[in-house]
Amino acid sequence: MAVLRIAKMGNPILHTPAAPVADPMAPEIAKLAADMRDTLEDIGASGLAANQVFVSQRVVVYRMIASRIPDDSGFGPVPWTVMVNPVITPLDKEKQTYWERCLSIPGLHGKVPRWPNIKIAYQSLDGNNIEQEAIGTWSALLQHECDHLDGYLYPMRMTDLSLLSYNDEPGPLAEDAAAGSKIDPLFQRLVDDWPGRPRWLGD
Repeated sequence: MAVLRIAKMGNPILHTPAAPVADPMAPEIAKLAADMRDTLEDIGASGLAANQVFVSQRVVVYRMIASRIPDDSGFGPVPWTVMVNPVITPLDKEKQTYWERCLSIPGLHGKVPRWPNIKIAYQSLDGNNIEQEAIGTWSALLQHECDHLDGYLYPMRMTDLSLLSYNDEPGPLAEDAAAGSKIDPLFQRLVDDWPGRPRWLGD
């Protein structure tokens, strides 16, 4: 087991596009993917791009667990998945906004425009070419991780920076939740744990 160090916002590797992987079946790619999974399991997080752990290769490891899926999302849990050289194709004409956090930007969250439906094509560790469609918060997660491979952090995608907040002061998020928006249960817990919510929202 290897738990890797996460690059934080400000490190140049996070703004450097990652290189394509020439051979997805190479042993070093399998080891990298295993270490990335170990890192995610240690932190309890959902997704990680290779350049977040200082490896400039186009590799993403992710999962979708039941406790992170909003009700009535139209999809279920997704097991551990390794995507090598992923390519996203939007299936919508308009974006929707989703709340996001990032291991490379600890303590903050923001609301980010994303395509609600996408097709993603990638190679597996055994060299197979795979295509699948993703929707909702699953789609947003994949776009977030693939953005890392292109040198983008989620605040660079935001169109309203007033919606960038600290996790312990989730005012805009709490307003969104109070309005009945369908949000990731992780973010609902930020709202539920916010001591200042009754003062500002009156509940």
